[in-house]
Amino acid sequence: MESLFRAVIRQKIIDAQAQALPVLTRRDCWLPKVKGKATAVIGMRRAGKTSLLWQILTDRHAGGTPREGLLYFSFEDERLADMTVHDLDLVVETFYQLNPTWRDAKRATFFLDEIQLVPGWELFARRILDSENIELFLSGSSARLLSREVATSMRGRAMEATVAPFSFREMLRHMGREPTQAPDRLTKAQRTQIDKDLLDYLAHGGFPEAQALDSRTRLELLRTYVDVVLLRDVVERHNLSQPQVLHWMVRQLLGNAAGAFSIAKFFADLKSRGVAVGKETLHAFLAHLEDAFLLCTVDIATDSERRRQVNPRKVYPVDTGLIAVFDRSGKVNVGHALETAVLHALQRRGAQVHYVRTAAGYEVDFLARDVAGALTLIQVCADLDHPDTLAREVRALQDAAPEWPSATLLLIGLYPPKQAALPPEVHFQLASDWFLSVE
Repeated sequence: MESLFRAVIRQKIIDAQAQALPVLTRRDCWLPKVKGKATAVIGMRRAGKTSLLWQILTDRHAGGTPREGLLYFSFEDERLADMTVHDLDLVVETFYQLNPTWRDAKRATFFLDEIQLVPGWELFARRILDSENIELFLSGSSARLLSREVATSMRGRAMEATVAPFSFREMLRHMGREPTQAPDRLTKAQRTQIDKDLLDYLAHGGFPEAQALDSRTRLELLRTYVDVVLLRDVVERHNLSQPQVLHWMVRQLLGNAAGAFSIAKFFADLKSRGVAVGKETLHAFLAHLEDAFLLCTVDIATDSERRRQVNPRKVYPVDTGLIAVFDRSGKVNVGHALETAVLHALQRRGAQVHYVRTAAGYEVDFLARDVAGALTLIQVCADLDHPDTLAREVRALQDAAPEWPSATLLLIGLYPPKQAALPPEVHFQLASDWFLSVE
C-alpha cells in the first residue's frame, strides 16, 4: 500500500508544481504572520478557501520563490483513501527527493488542502513545523477544519485566517468593475453604476459561485449550501438527536436577519408547541451554527456579564444572499442586508463589535472598537428620506454618546438624507463610499 501511495504522491507533486497558476479574483484576506506557527484557512464552505491558498502561493512565487519551493497538495483523491498519519511522511520525503536542494537550506511552503481526510493529521503538522524548514498553510472542507476547533487541535501551533464570501469591493473586482480612484473622484456614470452594484450585492450576496446566476438558480444554490452545513457541519459532527429543532432555529434566525434573538423566548415558544428540548441544548445549537460560520451573533455593549446574559443577541447571516432564502416574502430586506454587510465589513477590519441599548430605550446598531482602540457608534439605515426616520436614527446616536464620549457618531445610508443638515457631532457617509473606504 505504501508503494502505491508513494507513486500517487510523487505524481501529484510533479503535476502540482508544473501546473499553471490559476487566475482568480484577488481576496482581501488578513493573514497572521507568526514565525513557527501554521496558518489555518477557515470559513464557511464555498467561501473560497482553496482559492486563497492558490493566491498566497502565487504571491510567494511573484515575490521570488521558485515553484519547486512551493507545494499545493490536496488530499481529496480517492487514490489516497485509507492513508494514515504515518503515510503523511511520504509527502515530505517525496517532496525533498524531487527538490533535494531545499531541505534545511531553504524555506519551502506547503499548502495542504483537505488534510483532515487523514486521521491524526494534527500530530504530523505539529511535528513538521518543529523538524522541517517549512511554512505551513492548512485548509479543508470538513467541519473540524472549517471551524475554530483547528486551533485547539494544533495545540496553539496554528493561527487562523478567516475567509468570508466576497466583500462589496471584492464583488466589484470579480465583475471587473472595481474603481481605481477614491469614492469622491467617481464620475456621475460611475456613481450610478456603483449604486446599482451595491443594491445587487445586498440582494445577491457574495458567495463566489453564486455571482451572475439567475434568481432561481442562485436561491437553490444558496439553499443547498445551508443544507450541507446543517447536515455535515452540525448534525453529523455533533451527533444531534433533534435535527428538526435545529432547522426551526435556523429558519427563525435567518428569517429575521439583523434581529434580536432570545434563547429563553425561543425555548418558551417551543414549549408552548409541546416540543421538549432543554435551554442548554438550544444554546449549544446556536454555538454550533456560529462555529460552522453560517451566522454570527452580536452581544449588547456592557461591562456587566449578567446584563450580557439576560439581553438578547442580534443575529446576522454569513452572507446577505441568505436573507431572501429564508424571508417568507422571498425578497431581500434591504435595510437588514445593509446592516449585515456593514457588520461583516467591520469584522474584516478586525473590529470588536457590540450593539448599544441606552437607558432611555434607544438602540444603536453597532459600537465598533477598531484594532487601534478607536470607538465608533454606527447607525445603519437604508432610507433616510422620511423626517421621522432621520430624527430617530440621530436621536439614538445622541442618546448613546454620553456613555461613550470618545466615540465618533456615524450614520450610514444608501442615499444622503434630503432633510436639513445633521447635528455637527453626527457624521453621514454613503454606504457605497464607506464600503469602498474600509475594504
